[in-house]
Amino acid sequence: MIQNYLEEIKSELQRAASEKDHPFRYFTLATVGLERVARLRTVVLRKFEKDLKLIFYTDSRSKKMIHLQENKNVGLLFYNPQTLTQIRMEGIANVIQDKEAIAKAWDEIELKARKDYTTVSTPGTSLDSPDQLDYLDDEDHFCIIEIIPFKIEYLQLKRPNHIRVNFSREVNRWEGEFIVP
Repeated sequence: MIQNYLEEIKSELQRAASEKDHPFRYFTLATVGLERVARLRTVVLRKFEKDLKLIFYTDSRSKKMIHLQENKNVGLLFYNPQTLTQIRMEGIANVIQDKEAIAKAWDEIELKARKDYTTVSTPGTSLDSPDQLDYLDDEDHFCIIEIIPFKIEYLQLKRPNHIRVNFSREVNRWEGEFIVP
């Protein structure tokens, strides 16, 4: 019975990676760098693999990249307001270095969305006006991040009883247990 919740998590995240209107498509990524302050931001789930690896894209010059160099441990938060389902994950973030994989992912991005990775200025740089944003012509700062989770928590808010399940990766399998909501 407990494995049904893990299968639901896999199914919903697989759908979120391919359905643009799925509530889990956009999730919160938390990083903690040397400053020891949690930094949270919304990222887009681009790919989900059956072994629970998650992929998102970013600008290689962003602050999150500095935080990931300082500390690869991350937290993820997904929430579906229609079903009142929350999924929390803890995992390790890795920067994908495979040039073929990067080129393939870049080719799959719509042309209008590629500009997010081609700004002249680094993300977070001050601007006098949003119209001042300039873009590079023949260069990009596209980067792929892979998250390998080691802990997953599922929470379903419902009556008469909420359901909360904790999963931990044990070698090549996931162990689960019900916990008090």
